Amino acid sequence: MLRIQEDLTNERCLRNQQVIIHSIYIFLEKAAITGLWGKVNVEEAGGEALGRLLVVYPWTQRFFDSFGNLSSASAIMGNPKVKAHGKKVLTSFGEAIKNLDNLKGAFAKLSELHCDKLHVDPENFRLLGNVIVIILATHFGREFTPDVQAAWQKLVSGVATALAHKYH
Repeated sequence: MLRIQEDLTNERCLRNQQVIIHSIYIFLEKAAITGLWGKVNVEEAGGEALGRLLVVYPWTQRFFDSFGNLSSASAIMGNPKVKAHGKKVLTSFGEAIKNLDNLKGAFAKLSELHCDKLHVDPENFRLLGNVIVIILATHFGREFTPDVQAAWQKLVSGVATALAHKYH
């Protein structure tokens, strides 16, 4: 009987340690995200991210017919409407960062808009998230460590899932 109690106590201690380690890891991820976010030039990085998405994945251009000239990479990257919308998109990531524990709620209205009105393929959210991570890596170099990259990859994945929520 004593051996069983000892085993249960050890098991509880192990579970408590795992919870503590997980909590510390989440805290460090949030710190990595918020620490870098404070240094992001949203206008510059947002325009660059959306521009690269439109260049690398040209089928995404169909959602931006009203943006004018998207005929070449230089036209896209210099397009003021692309830059302005990119800023708007990346600004929404600021909202995500303020609501890391409720991404689905933070993006409920945008999910509904993109699903019901714009009919955007939810795969595009994942693609844009990956482009954002690449842009941040190029802007921040060595400061964009593997741990920071992992935290941001987790964030953009969570945002993509939240934006795709209405589709399910």
